[in-house]
Amino acid sequence: MCEYCGCQAVRTIDELTQEHEWVVRLISHVRDARRDGAIARMAGLAREIAAVLHPHTRVEEHGLFPAMSEEFPEKIAALEDEHRRIEAVLAEADGAFLTDPSWPDRLIDALNLLREHILKEQDGVFPAALALLDTEQWEAVEAVRAQVGTHAPGAVPQT
Repeated sequence: MCEYCGCQAVRTIDELTQEHEWVVRLISHVRDARRDGAIARMAGLAREIAAVLHPHTRVEEHGLFPAMSEEFPEKIAALEDEHRRIEAVLAEADGAFLTDPSWPDRLIDALNLLREHILKEQDGVFPAALALLDTEQWEAVEAVRAQVGTHAPGAVPQT
């Protein structure tokens, strides 16, 4: 992932990046499960991805994105729309996958979108946030993180 702009020196961005890295690892396991025809395993991994993304998305949508939406309204709206599209397919891992033969392919499509989405955030949103947000805005983002925590193994624990 991105390391060129120094944004990972900001704790919040580092945590979001760690979550992205964990999700990317899980995506690779989903691809392996799909190749092996292990649909139930795909669903289990999709639920793990959803668990990591739930607090992650809250930090972005209730902390980071509001601070950036005035400067980049269309880009932020597009990212939030992608969140909804990805969440909708991941949510189906709670049972619909058993009866819907199209779900594995839709999951792979959603994960492809998620991978592209992560790159947009890593290469665009996070460096822009580093340049744009002031101390008060970073504190607001950190307050959201303190409320929601994280589900990514290895992520920085909250103090």
